[in-house]
Amino acid sequence: QAQLVGSEGGSAQVGGSLELSCAASGSIANTCGKAWYRRAPGKEHELISQRMSDGTTWYPDSVKGRFTVSSANAKNAHNLQMTSLEPEDTDMYYCAAGPYIYRGEFGRFFSGCQRPSSNYDYWGQGTQVTVSS
Repeated sequence: QAQLVGSEGGSAQVGGSLELSCAASGSIANTCGKAWYRRAPGKEHELISQRMSDGTTWYPDSVKGRFTVSSANAKNAHNLQMTSLEPEDTDMYYCAAGPYIYRGEFGRFFSGCQRPSSNYDYWGQGTQVTVSS
């Protein structure tokens, strides 16, 4: 059975670093359809990393150069390394994954790594990250 299991979150000082891990198992263990989101209370999910079909990883400007996704040590891992943390990074963080071929808009099938958030079928349990000054 497919499953995503994330690590505990944590706290850091401004300018510090944290790493969140996410391990996929079952049918999604080796999928390229993986992403990280974060969400503050009362706000929409914010996409902060997404594997692309060309092998790269996309990051928004808000985290580019500070956050890096890696699969070090395990192909099914999808770890988020966060450096130069800012108070604005305080949020609940979620890893997400889905199969390479997925059912999208109007029930049609699509293939690829990147996709809209609604087409990630599996989500981690969410983990709190707190950055303090």
